[in-house]
Amino acid sequence: MKFVEPSHFADPDTAARKLVEIANAVEAVQDGRVYIELINGPFLKAGGTPDQYRAALARAIELGWLWLHESGTYAKFTEAGADLFA
Repeated sequence: MKFVEPSHFADPDTAARKLVEIANAVEAVQDGRVYIELINGPFLKAGGTPDQYRAALARAIELGWLWLHESGTYAKFTEAGADLFA
């Protein structure tokens, strides 16, 4: 019998926190925009799966930390999200 350790991003709140930390580390471009591919790649390299990434992004938006543009190409920090790192 093999035992599998649960992923550290299985909890959406933990994954959302990591996603926001990654977004904070990325240099924002025009008008505070953070391109989504600059968040997605590092999250996946940190051990997350695509499903965990989608859940983390949805949770960060739900918590009011990030705002996602309707096109899905970039995100911006909300005031609450920026306050996490102030």
